[in-house]
Amino acid sequence: MAEAALDLNSAVPYQRIGVRRMAGALGAEIEGVDLAKPLDDATFAEIHRAWLENHVIVVRGQDMTPEHHVAFAQRWGKIHRHPFNAPMAGYPDIIEIVKRETDTYNHGGRWHTDQMYTPQPAKGTMLIAREVPPHGGDTMFCNLYLAYETLSDGMKQMLSGVKGVANGDSKRHDSGMTRSMRAKAGVGQLPQIDPKDIKIQTISTHPIIRTHPETKRKVLYVGGHIERFHGMTDEESDPLKAYLISHATRPEFTMRLRWEVGTLTLWDNRCCQHYALNDYTGFRRRMHKITICGDTPY
Repeated sequence: MAEAALDLNSAVPYQRIGVRRMAGALGAEIEGVDLAKPLDDATFAEIHRAWLENHVIVVRGQDMTPEHHVAFAQRWGKIHRHPFNAPMAGYPDIIEIVKRETDTYNHGGRWHTDQMYTPQPAKGTMLIAREVPPHGGDTMFCNLYLAYETLSDGMKQMLSGVKGVANGDSKRHDSGMTRSMRAKAGVGQLPQIDPKDIKIQTISTHPIIRTHPETKRKVLYVGGHIERFHGMTDEESDPLKAYLISHATRPEFTMRLRWEVGTLTLWDNRCCQHYALNDYTGFRRRMHKITICGDTPY
């Protein structure tokens, strides 16, 4: 028997946290919590509900050490190790994302969902800002529930059996280079794991229409890591992929987050894409990232 959908009733008021919606499509700021301190189960349950209802949650002004960051992430599930990017020294669960003043390439600078190219993509991503530029460096998010729900019935039917082939290291992506090509060219790149030490499959096939395992709502599961559609040529795949990503990222389906030092954000990779804007050349930006393990899309 199929598992029942989680009952999310926004009419029920929150008792332990404040929740302020950030945009019409998605996103909410959570108020009244100090994530450096242990959370009781009832407070965590409300934060979890706010996450499922809003898809992206933002908590400002958090004075968290890396240890605090890891401890809070572990409340959400097992921590997902990135197959390519090396962890921060001394903290195997954290990836430090730094764009230096002289860098032109930025990490995450296209619409994507994290680790879509693995057999069990990351459920959630938790990012905290350590250094931010005086302007720019925002992150955009889009709502993939709305993207699915606003497709025509004919398009939904056509996509019902389509699967996307996602590749974590393809030169067909936006930079036109693989990770090793970027490293050799001196293009800004996070420290990489030695290829011989990569333990996780990095080319995977997933349904384009997936079901969120907690809410049971359908999602248009597209992102920049999709190289082509299973059984289709590149020439056939490219226009369909371009249309679906363009549709999913319509302005009314998005929100834009302005970072401050101490801003912690958690987003749901199962129903969101995100895009790190590269509009702060000459300034430094440093973030700490943890991803949470997910399950096999269906």
